[in-house]
Amino acid sequence: MDSEVRKRQGFSQHPLETSTDQLSTMNFMLTRNQQKTICSQLGNVKLQLRYKGSIHGFTGAAFHQRCDYICPTVSVGYNASGYVFGGYTNQPFCQSGQYVHDDQAFLFTFNGEKLKKYPVTNPRYAVNMMGNSGPYFGEALVLVDENEAVVHSDPGNYYNFNAADMHGNDLKLTECEVYEVEESTILEKPWRTIVWESEKKKKLKGRIRSYIPLGSVPQVKVLLIGAVGAGKSSFFNSVNSVFRGHIINQAITGSSTTSLTTQFRTYSLKEGRGEHLPIILCDTMGLEESPGAGLHINDIHSILKGHVRDGYQFNPSAPLQSEASDSQWFQLLDDKIHCVAYVMDACEISIMPTKLQKKLDAIRRMVNLMGIPQLVLLTKIDEACPLVMEDVRNVYKSGYIKEMMQEAGARLGVPLSSVVPVKNYTEDLQLDTNTDILLLIAIIHMLHYADNYVDDVTNKFFTDLCM
Repeated sequence: MDSEVRKRQGFSQHPLETSTDQLSTMNFMLTRNQQKTICSQLGNVKLQLRYKGSIHGFTGAAFHQRCDYICPTVSVGYNASGYVFGGYTNQPFCQSGQYVHDDQAFLFTFNGEKLKKYPVTNPRYAVNMMGNSGPYFGEALVLVDENEAVVHSDPGNYYNFNAADMHGNDLKLTECEVYEVEESTILEKPWRTIVWESEKKKKLKGRIRSYIPLGSVPQVKVLLIGAVGAGKSSFFNSVNSVFRGHIINQAITGSSTTSLTTQFRTYSLKEGRGEHLPIILCDTMGLEESPGAGLHINDIHSILKGHVRDGYQFNPSAPLQSEASDSQWFQLLDDKIHCVAYVMDACEISIMPTKLQKKLDAIRRMVNLMGIPQLVLLTKIDEACPLVMEDVRNVYKSGYIKEMMQEAGARLGVPLSSVVPVKNYTEDLQLDTNTDILLLIAIIHMLHYADNYVDDVTNKFFTDLCM
């Protein structure tokens, strides 16, 4: 339903037009494999989280505000006993108080990562549109019942299931989520041309190996900036793995709500046990939306100017003062940052918190004033799109990934040509040629951007000398 129709019917706001701040912690509770399993039941689709009880409230009103007129949907309940269960409907939710016919509806429960499915037995009563409750499947299963974080369970009424198998008879909800099911469009032909061959990988590695930075700079320095968990450290580990020939984890990575990187680290790539390659990746503390948390913008300014040494311990409440450091270190071009790469999670772009967006805007303006080129690394493309999860070579045939790249470019103020998708090695035990090619292309882009900066700075230096 478009906004004009909603206004005529008395709705003041589209269910998705809520504050971005409210979505700041909208992380999927479904595991990657659980998402994949559900999607496999529905075709070539992806899931977009629209409602989360712990954020929006365990009430019928909160659920309907976020989910009415959206379809298809997958509703999921979680309890303290560890059960994950819910239902699917192809019909849009509303508050009519009537039953709605849906011959495609089903309930489900997970046993670990395996899905057990319970199809609707009487499609005429598949879904009940009750205003004071959440997702309401016939009279059999209700998530958020009568404005309470509880489950109503009555198997046999339009769905047949065993209550003990479904939810372990634990009717208290710890969380309730509703996901919109969206088609993952596949383009007729890729919009960027990539050669997916092992020979291409060899050529890319050779170009990086033989690259010589402009001027007197021995190694170009690329600063990685991104939110907590976006994949900065994982990107370095992944690229390093490509050149080492096996999966390694030199930089600290993991899952946490706060940054696992607490120091400024400079990582030089090496091929095998040989010489260092002509690029250094600089890892920083993750950005956080809360004031006084995460990487401070003053520290970024100091890093860009070359005033921060490897191993510097970040302190969000007491950033390094660039002005004081000017007298300590001479600003050599070698020390400065030659390119900035914003690392963005493809799964989180559309729900980026407003405060985090403002931080990125401030950083981008500062980098622009310093004339440093910027690009975007779009990570977790396999988690964001089932097509790419199935085969990474579909990255430029995925309409959804292209949309996410366009949005990432718009948020960071860079053209689409400056947005590069990558898949990091986070679960794999062996290297994959296609994944390697994407990672190597990203490094090539960084080298080109760094060349432009060094060239501009050098030309300006000699121009000033001649004046």
